[in-house]
Order: sequence, then structure tokens, then C-alpha cells
Amino acid sequence: MKKTLALVLAAIMLLSVLSACKSSADETPTVDPAETEQTTTPEETTPAEEQTPEEPQPSQEELDQAAADNVAALIDAIYVQSRTDETDAQCEAAKAAWDALTDAQKELVEGDEASSDYFGLDTGDASLDDARNQDEIGENELLVVSFGTSYNDSRVADIKGIEDALQEANPDWSVRRAFTAQIIINHVQARDGEKIDNMTQALDRAVANGVKNLVVQPTHLMHGAEYDEMCEVIDAYRDKFESVSIAEPMLGEVGSDATVINTDKEAVAKAITAAAVADAGFESLDAAKDAGTAFVFMGHGTAHVAKVTYSQMNTQMQQLGYENVFIGTVEGEPEETACEAVIEAVKAAGYTNVVLRPLMVVAGDHANNDMAGSEEDSWKTMFEAAGFTVDCQIHGLGEIADVQALYVAHTKAAIDSLNA
Repeated sequence: MKKTLALVLAAIMLLSVLSACKSSADETPTVDPAETEQTTTPEETTPAEEQTPEEPQPSQEELDQAAADNVAALIDAIYVQSRTDETDAQCEAAKAAWDALTDAQKELVEGDEASSDYFGLDTGDASLDDARNQDEIGENELLVVSFGTSYNDSRVADIKGIEDALQEANPDWSVRRAFTAQIIINHVQARDGEKIDNMTQALDRAVANGVKNLVVQPTHLMHGAEYDEMCEVIDAYRDKFESVSIAEPMLGEVGSDATVINTDKEAVAKAITAAAVADAGFESLDAAKDAGTAFVFMGHGTAHVAKVTYSQMNTQMQQLGYENVFIGTVEGEPEETACEAVIEAVKAAGYTNVVLRPLMVVAGDHANNDMAGSEEDSWKTMFEAAGFTVDCQIHGLGEIADVQALYVAHTKAAIDSLNA
């Protein structure tokens, strides 16, 4: 009986197990969608990789300044007193970069020497000038040597004016030009495309063209530092020509002290005073004096021993009886020609009106800025601050016919010396 009962219980248990297995097999398993996604595309369920932040883009102001700074650097690179094999390309690159700027960017140009005025200041029509750097010179060359100016109007009126007068007076000689200021040569070339020879280029051109007789006429005011440096360059070339002669500068020999004057200084004193009086609208110097007007001629000044020339010009004015004419210098050398000293002298003489005019061959940067500028240290501003009514005449000596005639006379003397 017990055995039979055990078999029945075992059968019942087996049926229960078989039933449970069938039920489990018939059920459809439920799958978590999230688990499916994680299994099939694990990259979509992991946290997104952090994106590398983009570099901040420069503002338009920064871009404008960068473009202007590039031009300033290119200008500073050619604002030098030496010429190299790269100079031509540098001048061209500076102008191209400037032309690519917007008007707003051009106003931002500022460097050690650079400013927007380097290319942007209107100084006149350069096409009216003649660089006089042509070949086919012939055997006789008259080389006119000037410091130079980047002011186109003045270069045409003053330097070209002298050169034209010399060419007219000496038709058998070829007039050529050289500037001693490479800074100015580069400026004119970069801005206007006008290529002016420096001293070495001009003398090499003369040698290459077979020049035999060379006469050099400096447009310098005096036997100063520029004149001395010019002579040193010429001396190195003397053996390449059959004859070389250097003419006197505008004011002739310097003299030993302030009392020593000469006919050249007298001619210039008369010429510049007459021109200034006429341009001021007076019939005579005395008429200007009666109207309380003084004339102040502003030279450059120098630490060279030739600075006594300015004192001699003061002496010359006094000997001519030009009581209302005064001589000053930008550099204030000699001391009595400093602006402050001249102001005191004019004030002590009782004049209330002042006409300022440059005692320089050209009316360039010094005339336009140091003399007639609006800055607080310009002569115009300083005289006005002292209570004077001021008028400025922006004219160089080179445009005055009597001054041109003086250079013609100096050149003739140099040419005549070749045949002596």
C-alpha cells in the first residue's frame, strides 16, 4: 500500500513539472526597448563627447587694426636713410598694402615713423615734376644735388625751378638730379612712383654714360653737414671723370664770425624780403613797418660750425636797414635764433603783427608743420600765444627768380673753373 502511494505522488509531481515547462515555453518574453538600444547602438546611450570649443573670432575692429599695423610696419621699413636691393620691392609692397585698406583702416595707420599722412596727405601733382634720371647724358653733366622734399608742389616750384633755370642757362650741359635724403627718395617712390637718384646712383649713372666733365651744383643753403657729406661722396668718384668742379651753395662762403657777410647773403636777403613784402600785400618794407608788421624768416639751424651763417644773415638784414626783419631757426642754433628768443626780440621792437616765411630752399615738412602747423610747439602757435597776429607764407627760396639767378651765377663760376 505504501509503495503504491509513493508511485502515485511521483507521477503527480512529474506532471506538474511538465506543465510548468510548457507554460514557460508558450510565453513571449518582454524586452526593454532601452536594453535593446543599449545593445545595438551603445554609442547613442553613452554621454555625448564634449565638443572642443571654437577659437573666438577676431572682431572687425581687431581686423581693421591688424591691417593698418601691417601697413605701418611696411612704411617704417622704408623710412630709412639707406638703400638696399630690396628697397624697390618694399616701396611697391607698402603702396599696394595701403591701397587695399578701407578709408577707416587708413586712419588707423600709425607706427614709429608711419602715419596716415605718409600716403594720404595731398602735397600736389607729382606728374608735374621731372626726376631727371635719364641716360644719354653726353660728355658734360651738371648734377644738381638737393636734400629733397616729399611735398610735390614745393619740389616742382623750388627744386625743379632751380634745375630748369640751370638747364636754360647751360644748354650744352645735361642737367641731372640727385637727392641726399634716402628717406625722401623712398617716400616719393612709394607714394607717387617717381624714382629719384641718390648720390651714388647719380654718379654711377654718370660713369656708365661716359661723362667726362662733371659740375655739381648743390642747392644747400650753406657749407654745412649736408654739403660736407656730399663732397665726401664726390671725392670718391673724382678719378672716374676728366674734370670735376663743385659750385658754391646758395649763401656762399661761411666767414669767420657773425659780422662777415658777402654778396650772396646780400642778394638772398634782398630777394626773400622783397618776395615776402609783396606776398603780404605791402608796397614796401617801410609800409609794413608802419603797420606794425615784422617779417620772421625761419631757417633749419645746425650744430655745425656753419651755424654762424644765420647770425650773418641777421647782420646782413641790419646793414640793409631792414629793422622789421628777423632770422630764426627750428633747431635754435645759434641760440639767438630760437623761437622764444625771436619772439622776445619782435615784442621788444614793438610789432604786433608777424609774417612767418621759411628761410629754406623748399617749403616742405618744416615749413608746413614746424612753422605753420597747428601743434602747440609750431612757430605760428607760439607767436599767437605771445599775442601776435600771425600770417604764414608757405614758399621756398627756390621759386624766387633772383635766387635761381644766384645759382646760375655759381654754376657759371664752377664751369669756368674747368677751363682756367
